[in-house]
Amino acid sequence: MEQGKPGAPYDPYAFTPFAVAVDLAVFTVREGGLHVLLIRRGGPPYLGAWALPGGFVLPDESAEEAARRELAEETGLSGETAAALHLEQLRTYSEPDRDPRMRVVSVAYAALVPDLPEPRRGGDAAHAQWMPAGPGRALAFDHTRILADAHRRIGARIEYSCLATSFCPPEFTLGELQQVYETVWGTALDRPNFRRKVLASPGFVEPVPGAARLTGGRGKPAALYRAGPATALHPPLLRPEGRPE
Repeated sequence: MEQGKPGAPYDPYAFTPFAVAVDLAVFTVREGGLHVLLIRRGGPPYLGAWALPGGFVLPDESAEEAARRELAEETGLSGETAAALHLEQLRTYSEPDRDPRMRVVSVAYAALVPDLPEPRRGGDAAHAQWMPAGPGRALAFDHTRILADAHRRIGARIEYSCLATSFCPPEFTLGELQQVYETVWGTALDRPNFRRKVLASPGFVEPVPGAARLTGGRGKPAALYRAGPATALHPPLLRPEGRPE
């Protein structure tokens, strides 16, 4: 019987084997800008080029387990920190020539994290660093495309979900939350309007009783908030018209 015909025996050797990998676009807001975690490759291919952290999925782990392991190994982030990050599966990249070594299918993830210390290199990364996530950066493999896709996904997701609080410390001001939206979207927002929309969305944020933080202005200290129990925004917090893509 022919392979693939009903009732035909399955022959695993009839198919060319290929590897499965994970790539991670990890974003944070620092120094007033959106930054992404990049590694400088310590081996071929693309020796010395900047790339997203990632690696191959081992036989005994899932793609998400591999993503968290690679994040810890290649950046020096602690296993506890890597395990606590919010990872969101972006899409699968499967172009036959995306890796010059062999056929590699990659499952990409996006992660949003509060500002963290500079990572330590590890694994096959010669160096790991938070770098501005703006356009025009050339990365190894197809990572430039993955990074652009992840940036667009995050910009859309924070319109309808509460993921923007993942960029913030456990206790934050509404001004800090607004900075997250402005940084990811690349546009300024009206402060009173933003505050009204955030507080009108049930479960988005909740006040920290009796807590406040001094700001650089002359007004009274800003109240502190923390992430609420909601996962979706009702109504959504949409970008202004004419927003950049």
